[in-house]
Amino acid sequence: MIRQATAFWQGSGKEGNGHLSTQSTVLNQTQYSFNSRFAEGIGTNPEELIAAAHAGCFTMKLSFNLGAAGFTPESLETTCKITFENGAITCSHLTLHAKVAGIESEKFAELVVDAEKNCPISKLLNTIIQVDYTLN
Repeated sequence: MIRQATAFWQGSGKEGNGHLSTQSTVLNQTQYSFNSRFAEGIGTNPEELIAAAHAGCFTMKLSFNLGAAGFTPESLETTCKITFENGAITCSHLTLHAKVAGIESEKFAELVVDAEKNCPISKLLNTIIQVDYTLN
């Protein structure tokens, strides 16, 4: 399976702007800029999208883990805060609120740790980066 997104940018890093679009069109020419990334401007930014991806991926992995252990969660709500400082992502902090009937705390902790370590986005955040490009 391959998923796709496209970034378009015009102008300099500080004064320019761009938009992001995804294959599903959930993002469809969604604005991003210096101000939306480093200030409080209107639009999204890469770190916000990573936070959403990590929260969603971790939560789904935990749901699969719970199901494999014989539990169906009533609800799982995860907030992810990405720390971006000195030009690098230095932390992804997940905060989970869960309602799961009948599970012992030790078993739940084990399943949470597995989801933390093994969801695809957790793995991506510590991986080799490859770049292919075309220059016109």
